[in-house]
Amino acid sequence: MISSVSPLYTDLYQLTMAAGYFARNAHEAPAVFHLFFRKHPFGGRFAVLAGIQDVVQFLNDCHFSSEELAYLGSLRRADGQALFPPDFLHYLNRMQWSIDIDAPPEGSFVFALAPILRVRGPLLQVQLLETVLLNLINFNTLIATKAARICGAAGGDPVLEFGLRRAQGLNGGLSAGRAAYIGGCAGTSNVAAGLAYGIPVKGTHAHSWVMSFESEQAAFEAYADTYPADSVLLVDTYDTLAGVRHAVTVARKLAAGGHQLLGIRLDSGDLTALSRGARAILDEAGLQQVKIVASNDLDEYAIRDLKTAGAAIDMWGVGTKLVTAYDQPALGGVYKLAGLQLPGQAWRDTLKLSNQAIKTSIPGAQAVRRCYRDGVAVGDVIYHQELGCDLSAARRSLSGEMLAPLNPDHSRDLLEPLFRKGRFVGETPTIHEVRDFAAAQRAQFAPEVTALDASVAYSVALEDQLGTYRTRLQRELQQAAGA
Repeated sequence: MISSVSPLYTDLYQLTMAAGYFARNAHEAPAVFHLFFRKHPFGGRFAVLAGIQDVVQFLNDCHFSSEELAYLGSLRRADGQALFPPDFLHYLNRMQWSIDIDAPPEGSFVFALAPILRVRGPLLQVQLLETVLLNLINFNTLIATKAARICGAAGGDPVLEFGLRRAQGLNGGLSAGRAAYIGGCAGTSNVAAGLAYGIPVKGTHAHSWVMSFESEQAAFEAYADTYPADSVLLVDTYDTLAGVRHAVTVARKLAAGGHQLLGIRLDSGDLTALSRGARAILDEAGLQQVKIVASNDLDEYAIRDLKTAGAAIDMWGVGTKLVTAYDQPALGGVYKLAGLQLPGQAWRDTLKLSNQAIKTSIPGAQAVRRCYRDGVAVGDVIYHQELGCDLSAARRSLSGEMLAPLNPDHSRDLLEPLFRKGRFVGETPTIHEVRDFAAAQRAQFAPEVTALDASVAYSVALEDQLGTYRTRLQRELQQAAGA
């Protein structure tokens, strides 16, 4: 059985390229890659970085096992010869990770085109990490961002993640539970995620519980007898408002025993009308403290519309459209070589050309400086580590337009040390601290940037020296390509 931290979680071409570097004695050449995404997910203006803990776990535990090396040794080229020579496999067997990784803290709000991982080290190693880093960062960041959008639409109401049964496999469901909590969800129905990550686990009961009894009233009473301090009753199996009245009867019996009905759940029908009808029944019975939970194919847009329509809902259970990132299946992060030093040569910054401005890469080892005025983030500046960062100068957009200086009263670098020479040197916050950090991050941005229908694009631009250098390098490469 393959381990969850196997180095074989990669594309075949990463290994064939690694073998090619090894054959040409370029495998230990110093190199730098950056991981970033080009477009914000879900048509929004931000993303919430998640997956850093998974990256740490992977690199701390990852090595080539004898079974994995034997498998690689069994692969054959089209001519029947071994795909990977024995000396290359022997190198992998004794290889120790010696890479440097810098990243923002998990839970950071991050933006398109700015590096969110800087990975430096031997060319073979940084190449091998491409696929797994993209997998871990892309999916987790996508789900954390979706959760942040949903929680933003809920306006402070608790949101619970209920999506395991619709998730993309068991591992996908586990990762989604963690990422959703970082994005702002208050808990999960996924018990495995509760155990693995310490996330609060929440739940009610299913329609099958009610249907297994001769009457809805009997089902509610039995559930309340079993869980007198934790009862949330699903009231829409037969007739929703009649179910609410049955829940009122149970609430009175609980109160007589010194307990309190926590809530009712609506899972179908006109949630606006039914929630308001349910609230009226509960309030008339003196049960103002009983919460109304709603589920049923919810996402940020449905929640926004329900709140706008005046639905009397206190808590939201969101499943399918959260854990599957329903309206966008992937983040689209990429991992690009920005420089290397081949044997016997000087360091060379690299740049990929494209007739699409957004796909022309940025050369050299980069860092990102976030700028603030009056405590509000006003822009990120990408700069070349060797050229430095002059915040008093004009900036350049990624398409080449000149932009005014940001003139911040405060700034800080986003990329912080995570690994040095293959050893973890970063912080180890709890998942609750990461979630709190993400919430604090959101508060640092103007609402126009983080709102569901954000009207303002957060500024991400190149520091002037880097912008000038990139333009010059583009011209040189274009001339060389046309020669």
